Amino acid sequence: EDEPPLGWQGFSMEEARLHADRLHSEKSNRTPKEVLEDLQRGNTRFWMNTAVRPEMSAFSRRGLISKQFPSVAILGCSDSRVPTEIVFDQGLGDIFVIRVAGNCLDTATLASLQYSVHHLKVKVLVVLGHEMCGAVKAAMLPDETLEQEPLELEQALKMIKTGLDATRLEHITDTRAIDREAVSTNVKKQVERLSRDKGIIAKVRQEDLLIVGAFYEISSGIVDFFYEVSGPYDMTSPFSRKNSLVEEVEVPEFIRSTSWTSDGVQSR
Repeated sequence: EDEPPLGWQGFSMEEARLHADRLHSEKSNRTPKEVLEDLQRGNTRFWMNTAVRPEMSAFSRRGLISKQFPSVAILGCSDSRVPTEIVFDQGLGDIFVIRVAGNCLDTATLASLQYSVHHLKVKVLVVLGHEMCGAVKAAMLPDETLEQEPLELEQALKMIKTGLDATRLEHITDTRAIDREAVSTNVKKQVERLSRDKGIIAKVRQEDLLIVGAFYEISSGIVDFFYEVSGPYDMTSPFSRKNSLVEEVEVPEFIRSTSWTSDGVQSR
C-alpha cells in the first residue's frame, strides 16, 4: 500500500513498522552496484541543482523508531563544507555516516564501519575525501610544527602523514594538483586498510559489498569515484596480491577509470 498522505495523523505504530519493513525489503534486494549507481545519481542531482531533498513524513519517521536500514556507509571528513547527505541528495535513514577530520581510520571509525557491514548489512562502503582538506594539508607540515599542537591533534595529523607519499608530492608544483594528489592518496590508504579487514573483505569476496574511494570537489559539487575494491578474487589474477598484514589474506584491488553516462552514473 502507498504511504498515507502527508499530514495524515491517524496511523498506528504497527502500520508505520510494516511500512518500514516493506522499504527495508525493497532496499535489501538491490545489488551493491545498484546502490552505488543510486548514490552517483544523487550526487548528479546535487551538482546539477536538481536535488529532490528527500524529506520524510511523520508516518515514515515513525517507522524508523524501531530500526534503521541504510544501504551505504560513508567515512567522510568533519569539514562543514562536506555535508554528506546533502552532497548525495539522500534522506533520513539512507546513509550511515562517520565523519572525522581527514576521513581517517582509527579504532572508533573502523568499529563503526564494521558495525555497518555486519549488523546493518550495508552494500557499499565509501571513503570520501575532499578538495582543500585542512587535515591533509596540515599533515604535510614538518613534524616540528605538528608537535606544537595539542597531543591528540598532533597524533591524528601524524597518522594521516604516514599514509602520504611525501617524495612524490615534492615533485608536483601546481598547488591544486598537490591538494588532489595528497587527498586521493589518503583516501586510497584508508580503502586499503579496510581491504585488510578479514570480515569486510569476506563480504566483498561474496559480492555482498563493494568498497570505493571518492573525491569531492567543493568548487563544482562533483564526487569522483576513483578507486574500487569489488568482486570475487582469482588466485591467478594479476589484480590479486598477498597481504602479509592480515594472515596472508588476498586483497583484490580494482582501480578503474570513470566516465559519466547520460543518467548521471559513473561508468568503469
